[in-house]
Amino acid sequence: MDWSGVRIDVGGGVRLRPWRAGDLEALLRHADDAEVSRGTSDRFPHPYTRGDGEAFLAGRVVDFSDPVFAIEVDGQARGGIGARRLAGERAIGAELGYWLGRDCWGRGLMTRVVAAYAPWVMDVLEILRLQAVVLDFNQASARVLEKNGFVEEGVLRRAVRKRGEVHDLRLFARIREG
Repeated sequence: MDWSGVRIDVGGGVRLRPWRAGDLEALLRHADDAEVSRGTSDRFPHPYTRGDGEAFLAGRVVDFSDPVFAIEVDGQARGGIGARRLAGERAIGAELGYWLGRDCWGRGLMTRVVAAYAPWVMDVLEILRLQAVVLDFNQASARVLEKNGFVEEGVLRRAVRKRGEVHDLRLFARIREG
């Protein structure tokens, strides 16, 4: 799909919109943070180099035919959110992922972003299930999901290795009946 015209107003100077080439410097400034990458998948490296940012914006890291957007705060990209449809018999669902620059943490911003994005993406993709996994230590991300109607469905024990340590993954989902 073409998402180029999509703008989702979150309020308070925050909106979701497609990534653009001009976001490179902001992306580097906010993504190159060990604390930001600590809670994300390894597709989000640390250090986050110019080459990583260029590859991301060129669509070589995520598929921009999926609804993958910049989180713009006061006119600058400071994070990202996206959903990737699951395949085959699981195509009734999608996996949610998001990150936010550290200068925006602790303000409830990601809770508001997910509140705007989750119902929108479920409608536009016509899915019944939106799921997300959270590393066991990432309590803030788990709270964002819980505040937005996601239910913890279980724990994938000893599921990933992140920075040399093995972690559990907590699985959350928001579903639509019908």
